[in-house]
Amino acid sequence: MLKKSTLLLLALLLVSSVFVPTMFAEEPIRISVLNYFDLTSPGAERELNEVWYEFSVRNPHIIVEREDLFLEPFHQKTEAYAAADRLPDVIYMWPGGRSTSLHTLGLVKDLRPLLGEDAKYYKEAVLAPQAGGFLAELPQTMTSSHALYVNMALLDSLGLAMPETYEDLVAMVPVLKANGLDTILMGAQDDWVIQSCLFSMIVGRLVGDEKLNQILAGEAKFTDPEFVGALEFYAKMYEDGVLNRKIMQTSYAEVNGLFATGRAPFLVDGDWKTSNFLTDQTTGEALIPVDKQHEFKMTIFPAIPGEINKASSSGVVGVGFGMNAKIEAGSAKEAAAWELIKWLQGPEVQKMRLETAGTIPSRVDVTSDNIEPLVVERIRYYEDIMVTTEVLDNIFVGEVYTPINIGLQEIGLGFATPMEVAERTQEAFDAWFARQ
Repeated sequence: MLKKSTLLLLALLLVSSVFVPTMFAEEPIRISVLNYFDLTSPGAERELNEVWYEFSVRNPHIIVEREDLFLEPFHQKTEAYAAADRLPDVIYMWPGGRSTSLHTLGLVKDLRPLLGEDAKYYKEAVLAPQAGGFLAELPQTMTSSHALYVNMALLDSLGLAMPETYEDLVAMVPVLKANGLDTILMGAQDDWVIQSCLFSMIVGRLVGDEKLNQILAGEAKFTDPEFVGALEFYAKMYEDGVLNRKIMQTSYAEVNGLFATGRAPFLVDGDWKTSNFLTDQTTGEALIPVDKQHEFKMTIFPAIPGEINKASSSGVVGVGFGMNAKIEAGSAKEAAAWELIKWLQGPEVQKMRLETAGTIPSRVDVTSDNIEPLVVERIRYYEDIMVTTEVLDNIFVGEVYTPINIGLQEIGLGFATPMEVAERTQEAFDAWFARQ
């Protein structure tokens, strides 16, 4: 029988084993996050498990309260939070464009001081100052907002070759129509798509960044011949049958299946669209099966008459996460929020995004041998781009690019002329510029 002293010692050891870790555990910290997330994307389950759940396992003292939204609902919620002065602790952001107010109003912190020596792990270009003149979000990638996706097998079956010029593209239209096919698909029901994924590229080819910067400085106008000429070329694409007004009735998600099933040989979208065609890890299925992916190519739009920038595409530093400026510097909450942002742009997460979405890493220390042919093609695609030009909704604020977004749809539907859209855009710009 054990002595009372021995029993007492065992009891004390048991109490210590239960309570000592709790006594010295870090105080729980709650971090609110507004996340831009497509729950239907092929890599969604890996994102949830390998990014968010894994972070909670590694950091049990940090309680992440995450809100997932996608497309317009995300942007609307961001604006509502900003207007109510209730911005989350960590927020998904763009380097400008739809996130411009977060930058220019100083609603988020400059992350460069927090990054410190870790800057060496990131490509120099992604750490450049953003819309507010500082590093407001740590980018996860470089992004090409325009890419031409090509179903090479479909072209071959129709006896057609890759177009080198816009005229080559127009010459295909009768053949495609005769076979009941469209020429170019776009999921342009949301008004940002045409501007970001097509028209910004056209402006880069026909107008150029120098002219855009002159407009931004008030030294040139949207009604000048160059910009109106870009709108006129866009309008001509409908007249030539290269674009069909049906694109404005096609949702951003619906177009994925239409392209994968051969409803047209071409799709215009951003390079990020690649992720929608890859294998879904939960089902093992892909819109474009791995053994068929070699039949698809990514490239840039063919040569446009009168272009001043040849082989150019519109692009911008990629999205990332920013931190609420109201978080006290040096606080435990700042440390926890930064720990989350570092993790979200760390090597393990960037490798996972490369494998599931083909996202080109912003880090210099991320590679993978486990990528599908379309991801390899997305990486190769950047070799086709000789010049990267501005995306309109990155260089201009919302009240200026919104008339362009809406006007592009109106031109396609025959409700407005190029000059009318240019005039409305200039009026919006003048009103904005007068307040600066």
